[in-house]
Amino acid sequence: MTTPPGNDRRATARPPANHPAARHPATGRPAVAGRLLPAAHGSLARGVSAPVPGTAFALALTGGITLGPGDGRELLFGRNRPEVHVCVGEDDPQVSRCQGRLTHRHGQWWVANNGRLPLRFPTRLLFTGEEPLPLETGYTPLFVRGSRDREHLLEVFVSGPEAERPVAQPGDVTRPPRVWVLTEEEKLALVVLGQRYLLHEPRPQPLTWKQTAAQLAELRPGEGWREKRVEHLVNRVRMMLSRDGVPWLTREEVGEPVGNALNDHLIRALMMSTTLVPLDLSLIDAA
Repeated sequence: MTTPPGNDRRATARPPANHPAARHPATGRPAVAGRLLPAAHGSLARGVSAPVPGTAFALALTGGITLGPGDGRELLFGRNRPEVHVCVGEDDPQVSRCQGRLTHRHGQWWVANNGRLPLRFPTRLLFTGEEPLPLETGYTPLFVRGSRDREHLLEVFVSGPEAERPVAQPGDVTRPPRVWVLTEEEKLALVVLGQRYLLHEPRPQPLTWKQTAAQLAELRPGEGWREKRVEHLVNRVRMMLSRDGVPWLTREEVGEPVGNALNDHLIRALMMSTTLVPLDLSLIDAA
């Protein structure tokens, strides 16, 4: 229960929504069987500890709450402090009063969007009216874009078995990223193809086969750079990464129309793995 400071911070079981006790008499918030987290609580990205696997932690700048699993249990978040359990974007009228909710059902926590703005997950947007998305065990940051391009963060963590909690290992050797070995011509072709990404342009797109081949022919005249050669080299690298388990690099995964999606995903995967880095632009300058 989100009780005022000084009161017992653990609540009794949550009553049905239509029960007179379904709202706390002092705050008016929906009652919930949870424990408050102070605003000073550290980031949930550092991990959590909970006696019961499947416990949900939700934290914003103003504080948060933790709630154990149980069918029908829910946490509300939004900017209207009296009506929600976790206040997000309190001073931003573009955030909805009740922006969304976490609900536990069928042994899992689900996120639903009740607000006008979409919720941004790390990999996609969730809009009002769409089916709720399940939360995996571990850390999930949720963002709400507000006024003047502000982004309000709600951190969510679903606990797993205690053995799954990461253990600090400061003395361990840093694990290097998976870097793919490219031939000289593959790397040059990909640097030209993806130069807008390496230059940190705001919304980069790959060059076309024609543009890439033309620039390569200008950089390396007499080496027979044609569109088909560029396409063959890039597709060879793309299939190498796909065979190694990198997702979204095949037409079947992306779906039609493909457009630039395959090359976009390929360049981003190569950069995330540090196979391609901005310093590789020197290949163009030196060519």
